[in-house]
Parts: sequence; structure tokens; C-alpha cells
Amino acid sequence: MSSTPASGTGVPGRIGIGLQLDAIHMKILQVLRENGRISVAALAERVGISRASAYTRFEALRADGVIKRFTAEVDHVRAGLGITALVFVTVRQQMWKQFRAQLAQMPEVEYCAITTGQHDAMILVRMPDVAAVHALVTERLASIPAVKATETVFILDEVLKRPYVLPADSRPRPSPRRPSPAEPAPPSASNVPLGKMRFVGAAEGRADLKNDT
Repeated sequence: MSSTPASGTGVPGRIGIGLQLDAIHMKILQVLRENGRISVAALAERVGISRASAYTRFEALRADGVIKRFTAEVDHVRAGLGITALVFVTVRQQMWKQFRAQLAQMPEVEYCAITTGQHDAMILVRMPDVAAVHALVTERLASIPAVKATETVFILDEVLKRPYVLPADSRPRPSPRRPSPAEPAPPSASNVPLGKMRFVGAAEGRADLKNDT
């Protein structure tokens, strides 16, 4: 697919051809989430539309700014950046402009967001080792006059990471099917199969425990 960044400033929820985002557009975005380098022909086949329609819709998504750009996803560990840390920053409120300007000069920073709560900003950094994180925080960040305080949290394992999420991802999943009267009931507390565990709530069985003592 094209790697040229989109430059449109369309209304959110609308695309360049003047239509509301529909199920076809969302399907295109789902496919691109799995493989951003897929060809237009393969994209059309996956979505179930013609190649011309796939191209038109894809270009409209780019022109409208729904698709901002294409990039590569890198394995940070194999690239030599095995340590990931979150640095929470408290910023002096009259110096936000300076903080933003100084942070933009730090290529080590992968992501920064302004947050609510105890701290004002959260910074994500990836470094080769713990010493490099320590130097970044105590020497680089601490030297910025706009930074009042920092708190560093090391990430032990990145359990889940998606390129992006879509509205369909947040829709409630169907509830589990209830067993019919002909189906056997789930095992009760008195007939849990040998070798399996049963977790008991704090209040459940408390009277029995008192009687045992």
C-alpha cells in the first residue's frame, strides 16, 4: 500500500468521498491492522469487494485522515533496547511550553501523554539497560527546569499490544449460552473432580471454620 502520509482534515466519522464510515471501511481497517503492506488486489479479496472499490475506499480513508501513515513495527529487544520504562513527570505549571520543547529534543522518548492524577505526564522510553534509564532520568530529565519531580516504573512484560483499536473491538461479546435442561449441571461444591481446585470466597464457610476451632 502507499506509504505517503495523509494530509486531509475531514470531519471525524466521514471520509473523502462524502460518505459515513460503514462496515466495509471498518473491514478494510481490520485487514490493514493485520498487514499494512497487503496489495490492493488481496485487500479487495479479503474484504469481498472489487479491486477498484478497494482502491477508492483506501485512498479516501487516507485523504480524509483516518489512515495517517504507514510504519514498521520493530522488535525492540532484538534491536538492542531490552529495557522499557514508564517515567511519570510532575511539571511546573508555568513551564509547559519549555517542557514540550525539551522533550521533543530527546529521541529516546517513544511516547509522551499528558495525564490526570498525581502526575502531569507519562513518558515511555526504551533503553539498552537499567543504567541508561537511570542516566536519562537523573541527568537528562532532571536538568530540565520545567520538571519538578519524576517517578520511574520498569515494565516487566508487555502482555498485549495492538497497532490500533476499532469501534467494533469494544462491542460487548455475546453472553455464554445457558445449558438446556437436558445438559448436565456444572459440578457443585460437593462433587468437584479430584485434582481440580475450588476457590472459596472470604465469607463462604467461615462458620464451619469457627466450629472446627
